[in-house]
Amino acid sequence: MQTVPLCELGEVVSGSTPKTGVPEFWDGDIPWITPADLSNHDGIYFHGSPKKISKAGFESCSTAMLPPGSILFSSRAPIGHCALTAYPVCTNQGFKNIVPNKRLDPVYGYFALKFLTPTIVAMGRGATFAEINKQLFESVQVPYCDLPEQRRIARRLEQADRLCRTRRYAHELTDTFPTAAFLELFADSSFPRMALEELAMNERNSLVNGPFGSDLLTSELTDSGVPVIYIRDISSGRYERNSSVFVTPAKAAELKFCNAKPGDVLVAKVGDPPGIAAIYPATEPEGIVTQDVIRIRPNTDLVSAFYLQGFLNSRLAYQEMTKIMVEGTRLRFSLGQFKEISVPLPPLPLQQKFAGMVERVECLRAVQQEALRQAEHLFASLLHRAFNA
Repeated sequence: MQTVPLCELGEVVSGSTPKTGVPEFWDGDIPWITPADLSNHDGIYFHGSPKKISKAGFESCSTAMLPPGSILFSSRAPIGHCALTAYPVCTNQGFKNIVPNKRLDPVYGYFALKFLTPTIVAMGRGATFAEINKQLFESVQVPYCDLPEQRRIARRLEQADRLCRTRRYAHELTDTFPTAAFLELFADSSFPRMALEELAMNERNSLVNGPFGSDLLTSELTDSGVPVIYIRDISSGRYERNSSVFVTPAKAAELKFCNAKPGDVLVAKVGDPPGIAAIYPATEPEGIVTQDVIRIRPNTDLVSAFYLQGFLNSRLAYQEMTKIMVEGTRLRFSLGQFKEISVPLPPLPLQQKFAGMVERVECLRAVQQEALRQAEHLFASLLHRAFNA
């Protein structure tokens, strides 16, 4: 496949910003897009609702109206957000946009730029942040073939892209199920209530947070050994280790009071918001929690770990935790007040029914994760085959 410079396939159009201090330039009826509008965009065409500028704002600066089918490409902060316009829009100066000519199929051009993004990023220049200027962008060499072949390639990549997005959506939908199921089963406020600390095992250190200050020094952290658990390893309903910090087995023995074992419930004491919880999985070795992580060892004669995790991640618990949150660098609460949170306690068989549902959803989630991985691999392979000139 031959390559041609991008400037031969369409007009490259930059954007601009009206003066922000002039109210009459804003809140009009002309859609005006910034790179931030594409930060969470998923799909080929942009259908979002950006800010709008007035006719006076449009005429006050050098932005230009882009017709449907134009290719948006962010040229700074960051380089590489890409989408096709579904309706007429203009942009700020953070874009280098392409209005395709008769030689370029817009969808083919979109996927070609997705493939070329790493190359374009490497061309970026700038002291404060990397940026690609118009001259460099126009010189980007694009793999080129005739229009019928472009359209054939674009259709195939659209199909693979649609499959990826469908898999992602199914994955995200599955993640919402445990919360919805919890509220469906347990929103009834008539259940008896117990303080959280009464639901922990009747043994010492069954509800603790990690070591303070000199109990665990930075100099005592190692690259291997017993894993140290941070709040970044905890998301709502899921433990996923992102840390790579350990302590020696000897140090872990000193800190045994705050160890974490499979089946324990881990809670982030700090965050936005604090209080998200996850069960420490059976696939993980025994670990040590840090100061900002609370470890609960549930009394399974009273409460299921899955129920406790579900409660702590629900709006029912959030309503309780807002009463004890305090402002700081980040929102937080104290262990003492957390222990006193009032927890509704349904019958254990009902809790176990919920636990079974969550376990089945986790199995389904694993299947969907693999399906998504395969779909993304297929798309990447097709993209490489299409444009690797």
